[in-house]
Amino acid sequence: MASLNKMMVIGRLGTDPELRYTANGTPVTRFRLASGRGYTTADGERREETEWFTVVAWNQLAEQCNQYLTKGRLAYVEGRLHSNTWEGQDGKTHSSNEIVANQIIFLDRPSTGGPAEPGAEPGMDPGDLPF
Repeated sequence: MASLNKMMVIGRLGTDPELRYTANGTPVTRFRLASGRGYTTADGERREETEWFTVVAWNQLAEQCNQYLTKGRLAYVEGRLHSNTWEGQDGKTHSSNEIVANQIIFLDRPSTGGPAEPGAEPGMDPGDLPF
């Protein structure tokens, strides 16, 4: 039986990436990404709706995100949805969803004029993505 678990999101980082290492030294980075959608109500009022995603990257991708991404940067994230469930100290069951990234493309340049970024084409625009 075939199955598919794929997430694709374009948005701005709401937090700076946090790089950590597992007990065996594997790098892992986590950050929050906001993706907005504009729409017009039946009354003609313009509204904006924002969805927040937690993104997790591993290994070399984690290190690149930590080095090149900062809060406010625009990024394309592709990966799979992963759900976590745990029991808190309060005895209640908690859950969260996160995107485990396998590709992240940096869609804008840092405002401070930092080094060239891997994964981004010069002059790339979000509209250039193949979807």
